[in-house]
Amino acid sequence: MKSLDEHRIPGFLANGIHTGIKPDGAKDLALIFSTRPATAAGVFTTNAFKAAPVLIDMERIRSGVAQAVIANSGVANAATGAEGLSDALSVSRRTSMELGIADEMVLVASTGVIGHRLPLEKITGGVKALVAGLHDGGIPDAEAAIMTTDRFPKIATRKRVIGKKEVTLCGIAKGAGMIQPNMATMLAFIMTDAAISRDLLDQVFRQSVAGSFNAVSVDGCMSTNDTAVILANGIAGNDPPRRGSRSLAAFRELLAELLSELARGLVRDGEGATKVIEIMVTGARTLRDAQRVAYAIANSNLVKTAFFGGDPNWGRIISAAGSVGIDLPVDRVCLFLEDMSLFAEGRGIGGREKELAAIMKQPEIRVRLELGMGRTAWTVCSSDLTVDYVKINAHYHT
Repeated sequence: MKSLDEHRIPGFLANGIHTGIKPDGAKDLALIFSTRPATAAGVFTTNAFKAAPVLIDMERIRSGVAQAVIANSGVANAATGAEGLSDALSVSRRTSMELGIADEMVLVASTGVIGHRLPLEKITGGVKALVAGLHDGGIPDAEAAIMTTDRFPKIATRKRVIGKKEVTLCGIAKGAGMIQPNMATMLAFIMTDAAISRDLLDQVFRQSVAGSFNAVSVDGCMSTNDTAVILANGIAGNDPPRRGSRSLAAFRELLAELLSELARGLVRDGEGATKVIEIMVTGARTLRDAQRVAYAIANSNLVKTAFFGGDPNWGRIISAAGSVGIDLPVDRVCLFLEDMSLFAEGRGIGGREKELAAIMKQPEIRVRLELGMGRTAWTVCSSDLTVDYVKINAHYHT
């Protein structure tokens, strides 16, 4: 268990409170604030039905500067028309007034049920207390306030010397269901005291998202509210990395580690999930082919239920791989569960049922499918499909 000190980022304050959106008294309104304007970049859902806060943030992030993020849970403010946009802007204005900053410096986010307008009076009525309670140890409170069906918080912190100065990164995320790339359905807010130009921050953030949040799947469903934002306030005082420099490579590596930890947490917390399944497709001709095969396996309900039941049903895995329309060389395809070969030369390999049964009981299981067509690989983290997933989503709206 990390101490609060490990989640403190120089120049960042945060808070999370209950305003009455959630009926159980849980925190439902979060705020992250940089004490000075920060360089900003973001990645958002590609869903055609983008939520009101996503539309606002996509416009504001173009400036490359932001200072605050306010997010509510419990109501998505998606598919709410012009009124939804007006509501999100009202939240932004009230927040900017309380913080004493320009309205355009505030980013907004929402998560919860689609099709409902924000309970505006509850949210705006809580902003004053939210701002008054900002403190440098408030990141765990902010994380708690963005959770919906999450079973546990997702917070990650990294420190490293970059450009002769120690820089710190901290990220929080929420997400358990509707997890599928472009980008994965979740909220994620990353804070760092590093100094870095907007163009390079945007570049390394997108690269890191591609290999983390966009390389996981719980149920193959994309939301309307996906938002991942990074703020860099420069308080560390490091020399801003230059393109192609070792400092930039070090920052990219640190950021990728952080996002990968958060992304793995999303999968581990998949609604009702009991297992994390790492699916690596190797030997593909192209990256697109590797991704298509990996996601076909990751999103197969038959594969996912087999893992839930502890059944090493390799037939379901190769069937999913063969369904995507790629002319696979069947005799060269090899399938491994951990390091155990299950399929090669066009046929299954039996005789190790006890070892396989032990592997299937592990909380994290590695699957590798070698296609024998090239040298390109892609890895996706997925989860099993359980009875609890059906129960949670059968009753989520009501």
